[in-house]
Amino acid sequence: MNDRAPASTRELLDFATEIAWEAGRLIMSHFQVGVGVSTKPDRTPVTEADIAGERLLRKRIEAKFPGHRILGEEDGESGSDPAHRWILDPIDGTTSFIHGVPLFGMLIGLEINDEAVVGVCNIAGLGEMVTGAVGEGAFWNGRPAQVSKVTAIENALATTTDPATIGPIWDAVGAKGAVRRTWGDAFGHALVCTGRSEIGLDPEMKAWDSSPFLPILEEAGGRFTDWDGNRTIHGPNALSTNGALHDEVLELLAEVRGT
Repeated sequence: MNDRAPASTRELLDFATEIAWEAGRLIMSHFQVGVGVSTKPDRTPVTEADIAGERLLRKRIEAKFPGHRILGEEDGESGSDPAHRWILDPIDGTTSFIHGVPLFGMLIGLEINDEAVVGVCNIAGLGEMVTGAVGEGAFWNGRPAQVSKVTAIENALATTTDPATIGPIWDAVGAKGAVRRTWGDAFGHALVCTGRSEIGLDPEMKAWDSSPFLPILEEAGGRFTDWDGNRTIHGPNALSTNGALHDEVLELLAEVRGT
């Protein structure tokens, strides 16, 4: 019989942050040293570091919270707890990792009763940890994180991973006057969480790509939805903003996609 009291949201966030640091150190031991790369059935790359990082995270979660479900990009889903599900992406931005570029992130999210409540994004190559949990705030390397206060799209910075994948949308954002940069994957959304960018656009997402950013962004004052405006980490695409520009960008997306 397990008499342990349920962990608080703060305890869950602290635990997620701790294991993100640990697994981040493991992944960095493979960085810029010629790590082995293979191709998955979906034609995306995977490295020894992806696999080792996820396995370490799983091991730590299983030891601390036996039975909690775990969904990972590399090893699928395990566990039976109906209430708790950890969602893992050991390296979001594997292409950057392979090329020795430090703009990749380790992502850890936790759903409780299907609600995303805890998020951690470790940009280990830059020494940046962005975290948040419902009711506990958002943090950037331990200090409070806040989105920017820009209210005009012509003063905004927008990011995406590959402009070719969103062509007319990227053109429309530029036509509105926003500065555009290709700082994508997890790093692009982390920039919005920390007030360094106002708009992050991703055309193809899975739950493990999105899981940390809904709670982090909302605690930092921003918004995270799919391109139809649904508040979810399970959408096929994602929009992160500072909140003030969210509806305007959604309208722009609807207009461009409608043509």
